[in-house]
Amino acid sequence: MTTTGSTTTVSDSTSTDSPVVGHWIDGAHVASTSGRTVPVYDPALGVVTKQVALADEQEIRTAIASAKAAFPAWSELSLTKRQQIMFAFREILNRDKAELAEIITSEHGKVVSDALGEIARGQEVVELATSIPQLLKGEFSDQVSTGIDVYSIRQPLGVVGIISPFNFPAMVPLWFLPIAIAAGNTVVLKPSEKDPSAAIWLASKFTEAGLPPGVFTVLNGDKVAVDGLLTSPDVESISFVGSTPIAQYVYETGTKHGKRVQALGGAKNHMLVLPDADLDLVADNAINAGFGSAGERCMAISVVVAVEPVADELVAKIAERAATLRIGDGRRGCDMGPLVTEQHRDKVASYIEVAEQDGAVIVVDGRTVRPDGDENGFWLGPTLIDEVPTSSRVYTEEIFGPVLAVVRVATYEEGLGLINSGAFGNGTAIFTNDGGAARRFQRDVQVGMIGINVPIPVPVAYYSFGGWKNSLFGDHKAYGADGVSFFTRQKAITSRWLDPSHGGINLGFPSNG
Repeated sequence: MTTTGSTTTVSDSTSTDSPVVGHWIDGAHVASTSGRTVPVYDPALGVVTKQVALADEQEIRTAIASAKAAFPAWSELSLTKRQQIMFAFREILNRDKAELAEIITSEHGKVVSDALGEIARGQEVVELATSIPQLLKGEFSDQVSTGIDVYSIRQPLGVVGIISPFNFPAMVPLWFLPIAIAAGNTVVLKPSEKDPSAAIWLASKFTEAGLPPGVFTVLNGDKVAVDGLLTSPDVESISFVGSTPIAQYVYETGTKHGKRVQALGGAKNHMLVLPDADLDLVADNAINAGFGSAGERCMAISVVVAVEPVADELVAKIAERAATLRIGDGRRGCDMGPLVTEQHRDKVASYIEVAEQDGAVIVVDGRTVRPDGDENGFWLGPTLIDEVPTSSRVYTEEIFGPVLAVVRVATYEEGLGLINSGAFGNGTAIFTNDGGAARRFQRDVQVGMIGINVPIPVPVAYYSFGGWKNSLFGDHKAYGADGVSFFTRQKAITSRWLDPSHGGINLGFPSNG
């Protein structure tokens, strides 16, 4: 995944010709007074289109205080009224999703169709949250002892913080926001500095749907804002998506300050291809999973593990398809857009040099791409690297770009061993026509999300998203049943209503009689 910090230069003044994205506090856009900004780029043009404010400590306190003040009334609002607001937001999001997709493309660079797909996956969680009365139902046991009943209820936490990455500026916030809000919490969202406008858009649409001021706050910023959320005594939980080092930092710092934390980290996802697989299907899916969204997603397939003797044929099929991809401005109907920043593009491209030094074979070199777009855009085409040594950084590190490595193995067991020996356990896939092999794989592989002839196994909203090992810190995954559990606390209540035959005083320990 991605880090939360910015690699751009911080300005000490907001005096600029570019518009400045501030914060969303108390139901309205608020200009920042911190005097600190960083530029926001259009990656396809390579130009600064706006600035985003970086909150100072006073603005952080103001944002959290607004959310704290809104919590009592919001948490007391009936489930029916919260549900109605979620239904209204769902309709507004569906009505205006094309507008949001254009915003995402202009700041992230992904093609418009990909941005619309991101919104659709986020909307699944909105739709899940419309069923919040059902999701928050407790349990009841009648007559556990004579005249005594036991039941459970779920209640919201309070102010919850969300720290989201650049690669999915709408979908990742929507993994958390709908359930957190519908459950009765108030939310402070810290989006990425690279593409902040989607978060402000979401806040404005929630307000249009009837969400009261202070229930959803957007706090733009850098590490100062992150640390402000992590250490504030008024923030009850933190939800984070990003790189593993930052996820670990968020988890350790947040829990140290008494918070409930779910921190989703990085990935190195493998696709295991058995000799009986349909290689045309595999090649199509390797292209989609390796190069969609320019590889800037934690569920991208970055390693194809080919069980011989299929590697030569498979590499040729993938290379043939990669050559047909149209790379360019996401607003022009291209297949793949630019990377998010020049610095990130250069970092991803540097792995191609590493591969050459390590003796791998560069089959398709993305550095030579001729894009359908401005020459100043942050371009890197699809890159296919064969015979990658497992000792190479190209294999061991999360690249987070359109670089697909091929590793050749002799057996299924060897391929499974490679996957299980990795530091990450986010997602994986197996391609085969052998049901027995697939079933064995799903039981033996040490990964949290598994696809069988499905390359990017992102669960639907009523399941939960999250990996194993260094891909997840904390005990709760995102959305689904885990999301409801994360954003609520459970109470167990033991109740007795006395009647005339209660029997008088009894100082003994309660029994189950």
